[in-house]
Amino acid sequence: MKKVFRALVRTALAVGLTTGMLSVHAATDYPTGPIQVVTPTAAGGGTDIVARLITERLGPMLGQPIVVSNKPGAGGAIGNQFMRREKNDGHSLFVTANSNQLILPWVMTNAGFDPIEDYEPIAGLGVVPYVLAVHPSFEAKNLKEFLQLIKENPGQYYYASAGIGTLNHLIPEMLASELGTKMEHVPYRGVAPAMTDVLGGRIPVLFGSLSSVLENIRAGKLRALAVSGDSRLDILPDVPAIAEEIPGFRAEMWVALYAPAGTPAPVIEKLEGAVRTILDDPAVEERFKQQGMTLMKVGSKELAELQVEEYRRWGEVVKKSGANAK
Repeated sequence: MKKVFRALVRTALAVGLTTGMLSVHAATDYPTGPIQVVTPTAAGGGTDIVARLITERLGPMLGQPIVVSNKPGAGGAIGNQFMRREKNDGHSLFVTANSNQLILPWVMTNAGFDPIEDYEPIAGLGVVPYVLAVHPSFEAKNLKEFLQLIKENPGQYYYASAGIGTLNHLIPEMLASELGTKMEHVPYRGVAPAMTDVLGGRIPVLFGSLSSVLENIRAGKLRALAVSGDSRLDILPDVPAIAEEIPGFRAEMWVALYAPAGTPAPVIEKLEGAVRTILDDPAVEERFKQQGMTLMKVGSKELAELQVEEYRRWGEVVKKSGANAK
């Protein structure tokens, strides 16, 4: 028995040493070929823009070409299901938003992926603020008046969204829940038709991404009442954060970089370090600002903790709202 035990110990040590050597080898040689970065959205959207801003710097740093591949559809489910079939060697990466990653599984039955178990977090990339915007004729002229109005008149005010389960659907639901009231949801097939009806005064309220509403705010076609992050934006310094009236309120879209589960830790570390260097460049920060975004300097460990927290939080919001895209 002692001989058998010693043989097992030698085998375990050999396996451990081999695994360690493979990990070091992966870190030293990676990448060994072209890299594909998948996004679960169409070209030209916020997530795609972030992916391209990062990869145009990341490719030269890693010494390999990077191709951004768009896999849109089903609210992000198609892109996620595609990534589940990809190898976990660091040559297939995923740039996705919390709305596609952490909300969709709660909204869509059988979304076909697990946002926590199926991915290795690498780094946060960018944050897209959302703005509470109303038609200029809307009776509330500031955030305090708006909150009082919807609180005292449950179910009497309508808001538009780009569809069930989107952030511009769920942020107002979160806000109404915090106030113990209700607003009526009018879903559209995308931001463009929702914006058309808000600009026309048919629906008075919209929570829109900064990039989607800023031009109309500047033109006086919409009035900004608040931002949904935890602080004011430099680009809209006179517009308060909802958190100034409801402490702790925070709801925004963020975009992050992931790899398939099981990707070697040294590869994750190399990618995380490269992204950190990219985001520290003032020129990159300026380009993000031009797109109405701020940098999200969050490493793999922090991102892992954040996504678990947000997955739980958005699950509660979806449950309360009754959102279901089937």
